[in-house]
Amino acid sequence: MILPSAAPLAGMHIAVTRPPEQATKLTAAITGAGGTVISFPLLDIKGLDDLRAFHAVVTPLSQFDWAVFISSNAVQYGMPLLQAAGISPTLQFAAIGPTTAASLQGYGIAEVLTPSERFDSEALLALPALQQMQGQRVLIVRGVGGREVLAETLKQRGAEVVFGECYRRVNPQNTAECLQQAYANGQLQGIVVTSSEALRFLLALAGEGDWLKATPVFVNHARIAERARESGLIAFSADQSGDAAMLSLLQAHLSPNAG
Repeated sequence: MILPSAAPLAGMHIAVTRPPEQATKLTAAITGAGGTVISFPLLDIKGLDDLRAFHAVVTPLSQFDWAVFISSNAVQYGMPLLQAAGISPTLQFAAIGPTTAASLQGYGIAEVLTPSERFDSEALLALPALQQMQGQRVLIVRGVGGREVLAETLKQRGAEVVFGECYRRVNPQNTAECLQQAYANGQLQGIVVTSSEALRFLLALAGEGDWLKATPVFVNHARIAERARESGLIAFSADQSGDAAMLSLLQAHLSPNAG
């Protein structure tokens, strides 16, 4: 058992911007290290009320050679629809990372092309199986909007790419006043941000407030860190994805013994 005085995050108040149901392990890890978590979810995932466009682009599903999933949310909302459409045994699956791949395996998809180190569009595009794409039809299952680099690169390699958008991301917060007040009281030492959308929402809520620029943000990808720094924020990026890496990052910068 860790004594409170020896806990690496003792006295640290850390805002976690993930949806609560996706933050349970990280919240427990921070609390276990002596920190206090401020739950401030900046993303809520909603299924689309009107799925006619999705059904139109995936029918017939047999036209596709690849189905690429950009998140576990894409699997959650997209796979039941694809199963209903009838998945061909020749359809190949790809995922942006191991969490998304595990979600696909939960639907009985045994073989999923996944990067082994970095987990983003660029790492997926670097895999040998996606280099020669002439004549290949690719379905990218995602939420409304998002980055275009995956689709654009596959098109440059000769693929025909279609988006199957089956959910949307919304910001459940109307104000960041609670974080601003926590900062004013000396009870906000860091903010965990694990998506570009969450960072965009946070910046919009904070406006020109100096409190955000004085509070370090801890992110899980160099691209998000770069965007944060471009906006004048202090940003630290984990060297890999996952809750363990994020906890290590927090401890490296917020622990009283951090160098």
